[in-house]
Parts: sequence; C-alpha cells; structure tokens
Amino acid sequence: MAQHHNPQRRLFLRTIGTGTVAAGTILAIGQAPLVQAKATPSTAPDAPRGYRETDHIRRYYATLCD
Repeated sequence: MAQHHNPQRRLFLRTIGTGTVAAGTILAIGQAPLVQAKATPSTAPDAPRGYRETDHIRRYYATLCD
C-alpha cells in the first residue's frame, strides 16, 4: 500500500512552527518593564522591624486566656 505525501501538510506544519516562534519573540520583546514602587522611608530610621508587641496585641492575647 503506497502512502501519498501531501506537501501542503508539511508547509502548514512549518508555518505553524514559524508563527509560534514569531509570536513568542514578539511577546518576549514587547514586554514593558515593570516599574518598582519606591519604599517610603519610615520617620524613625532606627525603628525596630518585624514583630512588635503593642497594647493592642496584649489586649488580644488577654482575650485568648479567658
């Protein structure tokens, strides 16, 4: 049984591959750079960072022990 080769099918597959590469290139090049927000400096540069136990938090902890 002889198989018939369809050159249009190969052209179609090649076109799809080329189009995919072109679209990926356009997306990669066309991306606008993201603008990073500048951090606002705190009023006190020596202020401790991270967890701080404030009066509000102490009151919350007090409700947990009831």
